[in-house]
Amino acid sequence: MLKLFIGNKAYSSWSLRGWLAVRQSGLPFEENVVPLYDQDWDKRREGDEFAPSSGKVPILWDGEVVVWDSLAIIEYLAEKTDRTLFWPEDDAARAMARSMSAEMHSSFAALRREHSMNIRQIYQPQPPSADVMQDIARIMQLWAEARARFAGSGDFLFGEFGAADMMFAPVVTRFVTYQLPIARFAEPYMQAVINHPFMQDWIAGAQEEDWVIEKFERTSQGQ
Repeated sequence: MLKLFIGNKAYSSWSLRGWLAVRQSGLPFEENVVPLYDQDWDKRREGDEFAPSSGKVPILWDGEVVVWDSLAIIEYLAEKTDRTLFWPEDDAARAMARSMSAEMHSSFAALRREHSMNIRQIYQPQPPSADVMQDIARIMQLWAEARARFAGSGDFLFGEFGAADMMFAPVVTRFVTYQLPIARFAEPYMQAVINHPFMQDWIAGAQEEDWVIEKFERTSQGQ
């Protein structure tokens, strides 16, 4: 059975991506939630189970095989199961989905820094910084193009729920938490992501957690 180590569901955006990938695969797995930054964090992350990723989550073990980093976990599971569970069949759509996922992986630093994921909160809206507005504009552009070209009658970026939606799911939660300004067309897509059964399970798990990490409860801090 797969063994997945993740951080707090309320705060860990990368863990959410990796967890969604494992759920999408349909494979049975053992979930291990590791409280981030508690008094045992430094000692825990030095253990053998975290050594390959230098203590970072998520990290996926499949027997002796280990995969870390959310995008790598997505690709590993796509190869192990069925690529079409994660990526569109159409070549052009698949190329765009992969490009968008990679851009999400490497970009949008201002949004991450100034608006950390915190699923349990909804803050009063405040004017975003110019850098965050630039990030939002780029995300809206990507979502609009994917939906217009490849979504068809489906609810998600490329029609069916897939890897690109997994990569942008924590962004959707940030837009909700901080009530950030988005284009009107994006609202139904965001609602579809939030309403997805996997997301509902994750959100419920976050609500049940007892841990509070103060630095992620302040809107000026990011992840």
